[in-house]
Amino acid sequence: MSLQGIKQRYGIIGRSEKLDRALDTATKVANTELSVLIQGESGVGKESFSKIIHDNSKRKHNKFFAINTGAIPSGTINSELFGHEKGAFTGATSERKGYFETVNGGTIFLDEIGEMPLETQSYLLRILENGEYVKVGSSKVEKTDVRVIAATNVNLLDKIKKGKFREDLYYRLNTVPIFVPALHERREDIELLFRKFSQDFAEKYHTEAVRLLPDARQIINNYRWPGNIRELRNVVEQLSIMKKDDYINAEELVTLTPQLFNSNLPSNKIELGDRDHSSIPEREILYKFLFDMKGDLNDLKGLVYELIKTNNLSVNDVKNLRTFQNQVEIGVDTEPSSNDFQINAAGEQKEQPFIIQKNNFQFEPVEEVEENLSLDEKTKELIKKALKKHKNKRKLAAEDLGISERTLYRKIKEYEIKE
Repeated sequence: MSLQGIKQRYGIIGRSEKLDRALDTATKVANTELSVLIQGESGVGKESFSKIIHDNSKRKHNKFFAINTGAIPSGTINSELFGHEKGAFTGATSERKGYFETVNGGTIFLDEIGEMPLETQSYLLRILENGEYVKVGSSKVEKTDVRVIAATNVNLLDKIKKGKFREDLYYRLNTVPIFVPALHERREDIELLFRKFSQDFAEKYHTEAVRLLPDARQIINNYRWPGNIRELRNVVEQLSIMKKDDYINAEELVTLTPQLFNSNLPSNKIELGDRDHSSIPEREILYKFLFDMKGDLNDLKGLVYELIKTNNLSVNDVKNLRTFQNQVEIGVDTEPSSNDFQINAAGEQKEQPFIIQKNNFQFEPVEEVEENLSLDEKTKELIKKALKKHKNKRKLAAEDLGISERTLYRKIKEYEIKE
């Protein structure tokens, strides 16, 4: 089937070269029995790629089952995947078949594979190598014939370095990697997706499709979309319901979807060329820190300008701090001369502006302390500020930082932040 046919069948919108490359890889590997690792940010549509692989494989008439391994508690995941015997643990009142037994002959899609416990990883590795597994509470070796497609939104190599993911399992899964591009990596598709979702919701709610005026379109195109296609779809639905008019300008967009501006950090305009998806939240936190720092610098400039104005300092161009710094020499006259006063029309003495002079001030030498530029320290500091600001309410703090609550929880544990 052609790429265009694949897109039409699965409702995939886009003309990005990176998207086409990922789809081409998926169709080529579909008719093999190789394990596949799909990598990409949350919300890019990794499950759609797993369905494309299954539907175009020899197993297409057999079962397909998608499992979010990150949503299954670590204490029950082995039972869910491989089954258990009666009495294997408290509450096991009967025998249970696991997914690898019920989907025998088909395909299992394991989403968020990076969250799988190490013990379960060893079970999965055995299945990938020889199709064998053992139910919880049993000593009998079972056989299964299941193709495994895994997906992750984190960097598994970093997990391996931290001892949280098996290296042998990574290379066993990563026989053929597929990289699904994030929405900010395929900006040419944003307006196409917006129009598609707009038309869909117009039919659903029996209204006219939402249209963007140029100023609003620019905002939509510049936003980073950390939630990717899922977030874009939610925004379009929100606009379809709340709009006052069919055409939306930037002002109305600000009113209806303020989240586009609260998270509209400098990172929106940065194209990430690497595949370190786990570092993206950290980068956004750093960019927010720098963005706040820029605001503090602007406040400082304003204070300097106010001091210049209040003290009648003679500066040629107070609008440019850099020029001000270049023109002003160190030093000041401590005693005003007679030239510092002049007679006004009423016969009164009028004080002249206070002039900064040269070479009259002496400064003691100081030790320059190098600023700590550690990304971890800056991230930790910003998380502490956000938690303090919102009185340890993680949901509000995560929204303010522009990251998910789950990522914030993970960072709190990683940096051992006391709440």
